[in-house]
Amino acid sequence: MRGTSQASRDAVLRQFEPVVTASGAEGLTLAEQLFAAVDAVDASGSLRRALTDPARSAEAKAGLVRAVFSAYDARVKDVLASFAGSRWSAEEDLAEAIDDAGERAIFAYAQAQGTLDDVQEQLFRVERELQSNRELLSAMSNRSATKETRLALLQGVLGGKLLPTTEALLRRVVGNPRGRRLIPAIDALLESAAEHRNEVLAHVTAAVELSAAQRTRLAGILSEAYGREIQINVAVDPEVLGGIRVEVGSSVVDGTVLSRLDETRRRLVG
Repeated sequence: MRGTSQASRDAVLRQFEPVVTASGAEGLTLAEQLFAAVDAVDASGSLRRALTDPARSAEAKAGLVRAVFSAYDARVKDVLASFAGSRWSAEEDLAEAIDDAGERAIFAYAQAQGTLDDVQEQLFRVERELQSNRELLSAMSNRSATKETRLALLQGVLGGKLLPTTEALLRRVVGNPRGRRLIPAIDALLESAAEHRNEVLAHVTAAVELSAAQRTRLAGILSEAYGREIQINVAVDPEVLGGIRVEVGSSVVDGTVLSRLDETRRRLVG
């Protein structure tokens, strides 16, 4: 998503943030309704076109939303009307933005329960586990398998090991991938959780697990560099030999021994 769509999505989510933050335990209900709205928009080309048609007035599209989703919570209808009244570069961007709002509702619920840190940590660990187990990743991402089969696999492997909120998010991306690959979809959840907290997400790869003091020190350095609070996820990879590799968005700071050896090798060969 970019350009006009990104601006529309960000503007509506900013308005929705205080609403969903105040929803507390009702966040799960709002999320369920928002995800159901995504599925309805995805399933109906005529509805999708009507809600993204630039020739229709914002009032007309808001009225259509309130008619189609009349049984929904007023807060959900309000944010859907705001999305529909915005401008979109591509039809599919509307559903993606609504999906993001559903995720925000789950994160707000987790934050109200005091478990958002745990949800982020669990998502990160699942992502790393799937990256290290290609067979499991392939099976859980298999688009030729039915939704029920993929969800049964998720339940069999991770059922009972995760918080209900973490499991709900994973069931969403596994059962309704919406054209997304699983690892990038989980990574997007982590980014969205950080955005919900007005933080920047940093992926750190190190040869050994970082201590709490090292994490705090690194977070402080990165916060000063980026002018935002930093959420750090650390993956241990013995193959890097030493040092750390930090990814913040599209920026990569690679200080691993392996990287330095590769650079030295390239200089010698070149």
